[in-house]
Amino acid sequence: MTRAEAKITTGRIRGRAHDGISVFKGIPYAAEPFGRNRLAAPVPAAPWDGTRKAVKFGPRAPQASLVPGFPGWTPAEGPGCLTVNVWTPDLGGSGLPVMVWVHGGAYIIGSSSQPEYDGAKLAADGVVVVTFNYRVGMEGFGSVEGAPANRGLLDQVAALRWVQDDIAAFGGDPGQVTVFGESAGAGSIAALLAMPAARGLFRRAIAQSVPGTFFAPEFARRLSTAITAEAGRTPVLADLAEVSPEVLVKAAETMTAKLQGDHPTWGPIASTPTPYSPVVDGEVLPTTPWRALADGAGRGLELVVGYNRDEFRLFLALAGRFGTLGEDDVAAIMEHLVPPDGAAAYRAAHGGTSPEDLYSLVLSDWLFRMPSAHLADAHAAAGGTTFAYELAWPSPALNGMLRACHALDVPLTFGNLDKGVAALVLGKPIPAEAAELSAQFRAAWTAFATTGDPGWPAYTPAAAVTHVFDSFTKDVRDPQALSRRIWASHRFDPLE
Repeated sequence: MTRAEAKITTGRIRGRAHDGISVFKGIPYAAEPFGRNRLAAPVPAAPWDGTRKAVKFGPRAPQASLVPGFPGWTPAEGPGCLTVNVWTPDLGGSGLPVMVWVHGGAYIIGSSSQPEYDGAKLAADGVVVVTFNYRVGMEGFGSVEGAPANRGLLDQVAALRWVQDDIAAFGGDPGQVTVFGESAGAGSIAALLAMPAARGLFRRAIAQSVPGTFFAPEFARRLSTAITAEAGRTPVLADLAEVSPEVLVKAAETMTAKLQGDHPTWGPIASTPTPYSPVVDGEVLPTTPWRALADGAGRGLELVVGYNRDEFRLFLALAGRFGTLGEDDVAAIMEHLVPPDGAAAYRAAHGGTSPEDLYSLVLSDWLFRMPSAHLADAHAAAGGTTFAYELAWPSPALNGMLRACHALDVPLTFGNLDKGVAALVLGKPIPAEAAELSAQFRAAWTAFATTGDPGWPAYTPAAAVTHVFDSFTKDVRDPQALSRRIWASHRFDPLE
């Protein structure tokens, strides 16, 4: 391992080079979002003298402890959480495509330091890879009177501006930027497609499992009121500015447990693991991504969007609900989530399906699959170049119980089959087919970042040709035609 140095707008940095890849970690793209910057829009990072070491990931943003492997945040981690990391195969070169990853985590957890997001394998395929942290939970997405909405999204815009200003120092082309992300990262990318502040900051987008939850301002305010009440506070800037982020994190953990299954009080989000989502505030985010794309907001951008066939089975596993679901659970979820006449259509088409499988299917459709399909429809119908995919390969993990679950695409995308979430969704030993699927994912994603074409036919709403990643990958016409018909008239409007 040898030293690697670069000069960026704010100063000189020193990283490390290994196996032909230069890596720089923990580079500030904005100032610490605490003290006078607490709950504010991101502020540019200050320049430094001399050479700054860039060999360690920056601190995580304050976050809850809701999932195994995500320890609770403490102030000891440090305040400087708004940092970027870069992997480049050609530090002295120029003109390489740039891929900027937006991490997931239900808008309440996650960071760029997670081992599954190591960008070395992708960078070795000839692209510059960027990952970064942004504020999550109350700090990033809580509705706070006197503070701007969607601070986490504003952080993402600031990181993309950093890419425009500085990626050439790492051999990247600022005119060839592709944003890609999964789950809340894909929801963030969908929001970026609709945000005026993000226009011109990227050329292409890959959205993997887009969640359909966006909040109306009144609903976001109601949720933040309930969360801050757990800490004896109100969602007002003056009342929260001096409160430790740790206190608000704990309050969110308590609130998250309370909302689970409480549909009479909290509506559809009682079926999700988080009380946070982007807010359609009319300014930072003027409208939902589906409406914005239908109106042509992203017509000049190329988009890959897709989902995993059995998305919700991961959440059943995390909640320990395999083997516990019955007909009453299915009936309740149909009542709360499914469009009119949809329950009868589901039952007619899946008469021999177990309650557990039908429950998982409905929630997979509502939370990820149909929002992703609708995003593809909206972009393509408005004239935008669109490509759709489905991951259908069933993972053997947990004795095959997970199937093609949520987050299975993450280790396949980065090629890190033995790190982080891979241990859960792939299991051990690493399945032989996983390596081949990962090679297909990486080839498609880097080709798209380079040329705008992932290697399969473009999508149109009429034909709905979808690239299905499986043991035998193929292009299929409308593989989820039934679910698409059930949800055809549904609008993923802001939740109220």
